Amino acid sequence: MKYVAPWWLPGGNSQTIWAALRSGRYLGDAPIFRRARWVAPDDDFVDVDFAQHASAADAPLLVVFHGLEGSSASHYAEAFAGVARSRGWACAVPHFRGCSGELNRAPRAYHSGDFEEIDWILRRFRRQHAGPVVAVGVSLGGNALMRWAGEMGAEAASVVTAVASVCSPLDLAASGMAIGQGFNRQVYTRMFLRTMVPKALKKLDQHPGLFDRQALLAARDLYAFDNIFTAPLHGFEDADDYWARASAKPHLQHVAVPALALNALNDPFVPAGSLPGAADVSPFVTLWQPAQGGHVGFPSAPAGCAAFPGNVRVMPEAVTAFLAAQL
Repeated sequence: MKYVAPWWLPGGNSQTIWAALRSGRYLGDAPIFRRARWVAPDDDFVDVDFAQHASAADAPLLVVFHGLEGSSASHYAEAFAGVARSRGWACAVPHFRGCSGELNRAPRAYHSGDFEEIDWILRRFRRQHAGPVVAVGVSLGGNALMRWAGEMGAEAASVVTAVASVCSPLDLAASGMAIGQGFNRQVYTRMFLRTMVPKALKKLDQHPGLFDRQALLAARDLYAFDNIFTAPLHGFEDADDYWARASAKPHLQHVAVPALALNALNDPFVPAGSLPGAADVSPFVTLWQPAQGGHVGFPSAPAGCAAFPGNVRVMPEAVTAFLAAQL
């Protein structure tokens, strides 16, 4: 992927923030989603939003796994839905538990390495869709998706035709440390905790005694939050154990389905030095590591469009073109 940021967005933070808040997401009308509620294997639920545009019954289905605290309303989800519409593909956005606007019921939430959750969701899509299934995971969702692909090995090809991760923290410890420092701590960490902490407290109301309320209220970074909430609720000893075992990077050598890992080298909280190189991945994995783009940013002003405010279509168009080439 060749990407050059607009001259008026010179750094990773500006490319990240502007893309999320100001750039255009789609051409024409906004994507419209229809929600379906799926019962999970543990009798909890997952809400899946299906884009309501025309597509043939046997057209490819693009499954978009969102990032931390994301949803079908995230800028990248709407952008991917718009690109799917332009290709005549179906598109669906499954929500990780607690991210659809309604708190899930079980004494758990979601986490970066939940490949079991990815597995049953993708297998259900495979059973009910007549055409090929391709999947893209963004940020946290991409790590979980790649973790699944590595875990499944050759079996993944019976479920999906191809997968892609976008700006994913494939080394969770490196990214967790980066987001907890300096500007990242003051801006991105605070943004995430602003929604994560209240949801965790509601989970405690559902299941009294699940964790230490005062310890959670004292959390000021994602390490502390994961140490108190995410790790113990999902079977990990602590945040260090969670970040080590849930990271997809050590499993990329076992991927046996066409896969793309796209990471900008100036991503504010996915350090370039933590990204996989050719020796870290199987021959099925393609690495795209452009110099610019930020974190799920890639704002652009294509020919024929006004240079300001730009849009975020260039990344989903490139990723979807990769997936299309595998069909």
